[in-house]
Amino acid sequence: MKKRQIAILGSTGSIGTQALDVIRQHPEIFEVYALTANNQVELLIEQARRFEPEIVVIANESKYIQLKEGLKDLPVKIWAGADAISQIVEEEPIDLVLAAMVGYSGLKPTIQAIKAGKAIALANKETLVIAGEWITKLALEYKTPVLPVDSEHSAIYQCLAGEENNPIDKIILTASGGPFRNFSLKQLQQVTKNEALKHPNWNMGAKVTIDSASLMNKGFEMIEAKWLFGVNPEQIQVLIHPQSIIHSMVQFKDTSIKAQLGLPDMRLPIQYALGYPKRLKSDFESLDFNKFNTLTFEQPDTTKFRNLNFAFEAIKQGGNMPCILNAANEIVVAAFLQDKIGFLEMSDIIEKAMQTMDFIALPTYEDFVETDHTTRNKVMKEMKMKK
Repeated sequence: MKKRQIAILGSTGSIGTQALDVIRQHPEIFEVYALTANNQVELLIEQARRFEPEIVVIANESKYIQLKEGLKDLPVKIWAGADAISQIVEEEPIDLVLAAMVGYSGLKPTIQAIKAGKAIALANKETLVIAGEWITKLALEYKTPVLPVDSEHSAIYQCLAGEENNPIDKIILTASGGPFRNFSLKQLQQVTKNEALKHPNWNMGAKVTIDSASLMNKGFEMIEAKWLFGVNPEQIQVLIHPQSIIHSMVQFKDTSIKAQLGLPDMRLPIQYALGYPKRLKSDFESLDFNKFNTLTFEQPDTTKFRNLNFAFEAIKQGGNMPCILNAANEIVVAAFLQDKIGFLEMSDIIEKAMQTMDFIALPTYEDFVETDHTTRNKVMKEMKMKK
């Protein structure tokens, strides 16, 4: 059987490293064709030596010489630059592209992969947040399958298997609530980045972990679910589920609800996407109900965690507003991680950006690029002036 050729965009991140673990467990099924990273050249070299892909790309061109030197004894093509990442996805042997880059940077290579007709395993939620309507139409035009990798959207996808003719009544997105779900507003004013980076259940990258703590991640997932499953935002409910065992649910017209359960291990939805439509055997730990005999649920507190409401507002307005939301969020999260602003200040700055940036009802791709650039510059300028 021909091995499935995989390109991993963002191989040194949390999703990328766990995807390589899945591939390592199934060498008879998968083969790594391309690996890309932004800055982590040492880990990229280590991965390339372990999996010997055809092509390796480092986005940061200043790291090219180090990458080339580290792999000089291997027959590996070595490219550099952000544009190179968009180019490799067009390589003919590639069967599936795992889009695991974080943030806006994942948009262009995902577009190129869709146009090249490659199956997409989508872990870069910002692609659908920024340009969901545009990406959805593009995927239909090029008949490109888009398989969700986020645990919540994978759960929904699995719940919908065999339900093609049964319309969705409601999607229930579960959220752990992050490390601060029981904090008061006064306590939230004092939290540090180190506290915010201690997610109670999941092992994720820094940016996604902060987004989870602020509930922005869940807002992004709501927008992503709208485009992936063709529902209105009013049909999506966010429910805090601190144990992270039920990964999401779907309610149908007859009020029946289907749920997908499992331990919080991202390798499971990654493997499901890479192997789809087959379920592959794994050595992942299985769920023991003797250890998890109580599952609880509560409503999110959007007076403390305003980012969730911002996401609903952004998708209601549509146009380039979700792009503004994402760009402002990427800047404030980076500032929070550098101890430049407080936890609650992130929401204040995002809200102002949404209120003041120019709105475009029917944006083109060029409009998304300009909106992202302008929003970032304006937010950074205002933060400097405030200081």
